[in-house]
Amino acid sequence: EDDFELQPWGDMPRALRGTLYRNGANPQFEPRERDYHWFSGDGMIHAFAVEDGQVRYRNRWVRTPKWLEENAAGRALYGGFNPMEAEPEVRGKDNGGVANTNIFAHAGRLLALEEGHPPIEIAPGTLETLGAYDLGGKVTAHPKLDPATGELVFFAYMDEPGFFSTKVSWGVADAAGRLVRRETLETPYCSMIHDFMVTERHVLLPVLPLTGCIQRAMKGLPAFAWDPTQPAKVAVIPRDRGAAGVRWFDTDACYVFHVMNAWEEGGRILADVMRYDSAPLFPLADGRRGDRAAAHLVRWTFDLEGGSDAIREERLDDLAGEFPRFDERLSGRPYRHGWFAGSVRRPGTAVADALAHIDLATGRRTDFILPEGDYTSEPVFVPASPDAAEGDGWLLAVAHRGRENLAELLVFDAQDLAAGPRAGARLPRRVPHGFHGNWVAASA
Repeated sequence: EDDFELQPWGDMPRALRGTLYRNGANPQFEPRERDYHWFSGDGMIHAFAVEDGQVRYRNRWVRTPKWLEENAAGRALYGGFNPMEAEPEVRGKDNGGVANTNIFAHAGRLLALEEGHPPIEIAPGTLETLGAYDLGGKVTAHPKLDPATGELVFFAYMDEPGFFSTKVSWGVADAAGRLVRRETLETPYCSMIHDFMVTERHVLLPVLPLTGCIQRAMKGLPAFAWDPTQPAKVAVIPRDRGAAGVRWFDTDACYVFHVMNAWEEGGRILADVMRYDSAPLFPLADGRRGDRAAAHLVRWTFDLEGGSDAIREERLDDLAGEFPRFDERLSGRPYRHGWFAGSVRRPGTAVADALAHIDLATGRRTDFILPEGDYTSEPVFVPASPDAAEGDGWLLAVAHRGRENLAELLVFDAQDLAAGPRAGARLPRRVPHGFHGNWVAASA
């Protein structure tokens, strides 16, 4: 765990005041599982605090119950995705999660999130772990903030006791952080649902064939695996009626880890998502290695007034990529500008070596390609001011510099990535390749 005053370089914007928080997996001890999966490591929060052109860095592990128990034991006890690989004394026990996937601010609270447990509240600045935050149970890593109401809309899959259930819940916390709604619906099978879509009037839950199965795990086969024999479906749920009004739409077998944005247009819902032909990073149900699939930005259209339940699909760009972001003041609304981490040299892998900006009104994409051996984190857009025009601001990313084996915060003009970073700050060491982060502006 580190605390560094960094030496910034370039033209660091004086108006950039706040903290970029990032979360990712960083195992405290050598993992027990035979095939360690990136998604199962202990959560570590990384904070880049920017003010008056200066940058400070701090990181801290999230002190989950699992982290504390293993820290006291001095070794790993739990088995990642496969509960059968845990130490016998903890086998079958809920470890409290790893809180390793996202870090999200709402109602004055900073919440570390993962797939299968309640959020863990983190103290801004110090990164001290404050404990679980109650939103009625599990909350997965990609809640959405409604910019009109200040509500936090969230969901959770496998939402009943035990492993690999088919129950999925969604809920709402008001602008003050109080839980005001939570309900559960049945899905056709246990699907890993990493992200979802929220518009002004609807919630959309993609049930795609990255499947979980305890019987499979007990046979020594993958607990989570790609199984395209299962149907690919999306539940469209009216926010006012809830699960009673659900309508299921269908598409070809595919997988989506991340959504850029979704909105309503007439009697249709449009959703821009990063679509894979098959789930990456996971094996097939029989244990064989899966395809090295790449994701591309596509637009899904759901015709709520038509007679068909088929999702219409249109590819928006040909660059393989992941981690799509946009100006989230327009969350759930029509928008124009998006950004993502692109893979120019190694599509179909988790290595992103470019940052891309796409103008969805013109279809024009501009890129910044990192040097050979370097890769980038998810980009995060920061508006120049609360009332700035859409896309007017900066794009922040944490790059891994392969030759030096260290990390570097990069700051770009969001509308001019091709010009390269205008400013940055180097760390003296590597930051583990993580998942998601968000910018929290400094209070006036």
